[in-house]
Amino acid sequence: MASWEEGFGREGGLFRRLREACAADWQAYTWHPFVHGISRGTLPLPAFRRYLIQDYLFLIHFARAKALAVFKAESIEAMRDKTAAIAAILSETLMHLKYCEGWGIPEAEVRATPESAETVSYTRYVIDRGLAGDILDLEVALAPCTVGYGEVALRILADPRRRAEGNAYQSWIDTYADPGYQAMAKAAAARIDALGESHGGHARFASLSATFSEAARLEARFWQQGLDAAAGHMAAYVKIHI
Repeated sequence: MASWEEGFGREGGLFRRLREACAADWQAYTWHPFVHGISRGTLPLPAFRRYLIQDYLFLIHFARAKALAVFKAESIEAMRDKTAAIAAILSETLMHLKYCEGWGIPEAEVRATPESAETVSYTRYVIDRGLAGDILDLEVALAPCTVGYGEVALRILADPRRRAEGNAYQSWIDTYADPGYQAMAKAAAARIDALGESHGGHARFASLSATFSEAARLEARFWQQGLDAAAGHMAAYVKIHI
């Protein structure tokens, strides 16, 4: 088993079962051409810029989903954990704006950009699953983001074609390869395993698997919007210059 497969969740636990049940969709998400481009330093800048802006908008709704998790939480301890997560995400939005500025995207531009269809569909899907179900439904919808980015980083580090020197996207890779983030991703997978045991995950596996699979597909579309933006940028450039 590859390092990224054995790094999250326990053998026989709910997280790995969910991941295995949507293996093709999970592969398409965690090793998307967008990820290849980050790993090898070949991702077109317009693709990354589009992603960065939409990721900021995504974070806002991610915080809202965590707020819903406080309401849905099964214990006071879980409520405290989710409350801390909200504060961390809101702080991350400020850091994200500064990160965007480093890529030549001023805060005013980020804030003025509307949510893309991909951002809307993904974030509202997660919140809808949380509103319709219980804490396990919501956590399963969130897991492909939290755990998936941890796996993406491990896949990049294991990529034999990775550009380790002079890669413009190395700071992004470092963020998710960082031990702190990896620990958070592992904790999120372990929580899925624990909730699976306490909230009847085995009996509900079909519906939970459908949620997890759809979230993985929406993650892949979130990457794809960056590549689509880059293709549109190039097409516009060619049209102007022919």
